Amino acid sequence: QVQLVESGGGSVQAGGSLRLSCAASEYTGRKLGWFRQAPGQEREGVAAIYTGTSNSYFADSVKGRFTISQDKNTIYLQMNSLKPEDTGMYYCAATSTNWYTLLASKMDATHFSSWGQGTQVTVSS
Repeated sequence: QVQLVESGGGSVQAGGSLRLSCAASEYTGRKLGWFRQAPGQEREGVAAIYTGTSNSYFADSVKGRFTISQDKNTIYLQMNSLKPEDTGMYYCAATSTNWYTLLASKMDATHFSSWGQGTQVTVSS
């Protein structure tokens, strides 16, 4: 089980930016992703990165606004031009599932076996 620790959430006005961090206890070759969940809604895959190649995936809802990067054993989600609909609990997750399987599934959460505790992001209008 990979241990994941998120940080960086907070409250911001629409149009603002936040950066989330996720430190992983086991990193090499893993695929790490960010999910979010708003109250009463299903968990949504937002972005993912393949640590071995730096290939990335973004949900359509965040393309052009969010970027994902890595440094040593930590991944970062830079969120710009935030909207109220970006509000939710953001979770970091890890998997060893084949990258192309993840892409085809659009980051199906069932592929991810390790989860962080989550960090809250609130965007006000």
